[in-house]
Amino acid sequence: MKLFKYVITITFSLVSFISTAEVSVIVNSANNNDISAGQIKKIFLGKSKSFADGNKVEVFSLADGSNDTQVFRLNALSKSNSQYKSYWAKLAFTGKGTPPKSISDSEMISTVKSNSNAIGFINSDKVTGDVKVIATF
Repeated sequence: MKLFKYVITITFSLVSFISTAEVSVIVNSANNNDISAGQIKKIFLGKSKSFADGNKVEVFSLADGSNDTQVFRLNALSKSNSQYKSYWAKLAFTGKGTPPKSISDSEMISTVKSNSNAIGFINSDKVTGDVKVIATF
């Protein structure tokens, strides 16, 4: 019985933490494209490979184990981590795409800041004025 209570407590704590976390999708400050939530989903699922201005998009993600990654995938892509991994494994196996490059929290801001074609996401608390926020989830 104690184990059951322990599992329930941890589950609710984790769900509570995930549901209160917020991530921001960021692009380079020079990027003037109008990017909707639907387009963000297409970009991160490899269905769209360029911005509206025709520039090729370079997609960056945080590590699979990050809570922010889990929040982004659930809220922006409507996929769990396992669904997301399965989706990309299928595309990679068939040669139809490669998943976004995974980088660390500390690299995300500097990578997006230095690359006008980059898009990524990061915890909203870590956003700086060096990048432009186009959506929050």
